[in-house]
Amino acid sequence: MSETLPEPLDVIAVGAHPDDVEIAVGGMLASLVNQGYRVGIVDLTDGEPTPNSPGPEVRLAEAAKAAEILGVQVRETLELPNRRLFDNYESRVALAKVFRRYRPQIVMGIAGKTPGASPDHWQAMQITDAAVFYSRLTKWDAEFDNLVVHPIRRQLYYPLGFGSLRTPLNDGGFVVDITATLEQKIEAIRAYKTQFPPEKERVFRLVEGQAKLYGTAAGFEAGEVLIHANTLGVRDLVKALNESM
Repeated sequence: MSETLPEPLDVIAVGAHPDDVEIAVGGMLASLVNQGYRVGIVDLTDGEPTPNSPGPEVRLAEAAKAAEILGVQVRETLELPNRRLFDNYESRVALAKVFRRYRPQIVMGIAGKTPGASPDHWQAMQITDAAVFYSRLTKWDAEFDNLVVHPIRRQLYYPLGFGSLRTPLNDGGFVVDITATLEQKIEAIRAYKTQFPPEKERVFRLVEGQAKLYGTAAGFEAGEVLIHANTLGVRDLVKALNESM
């Protein structure tokens, strides 16, 4: 008997660890939920061990609280290994199964390497790229528990690194307005008490400062950056530009 599929999601954001997505695009996901879209987060690992966390159950409880704050409808954590995350066949299939099950129209993943931070981020980008491809492959049903093929319409990247002043906007990036959800984003990140104790208050200043920098540059109070994986085309230039403001 075939699996009964859940209600589809409009957007899935993929992170290597719980808190990656909140830091990068938490405001955007909250905005999408407010606009009536169904949104999911997929963490490839549980992010453990970490220095201040007593174990995975605490980190997962923090992740559930953060998802509740953002209002996202679905959060899943795959059983891939933190600190030893690699782009391999098994990890690609595991994520592609999630895509086939929830059938998102848009997938967001990490944009590139984060020097000085976890190398899992770079591996997560490659796993996400491959899983988007695997999700649409036909004649391979047994590898995906016979889940129906699902082509993903749009793939986006989000920058995660805060240790560089190099802007991603020159690489096909654009800014999304999160003025109304910036405080919600910060609150969701603060849900990770084991990861951001008082001595790491600098992280919140960085997150807020970057959001205000990008937002101000685009004419908003606060914003987050996305990078489109493919070339975007416009049919009505005037309409597109007017709607972007």
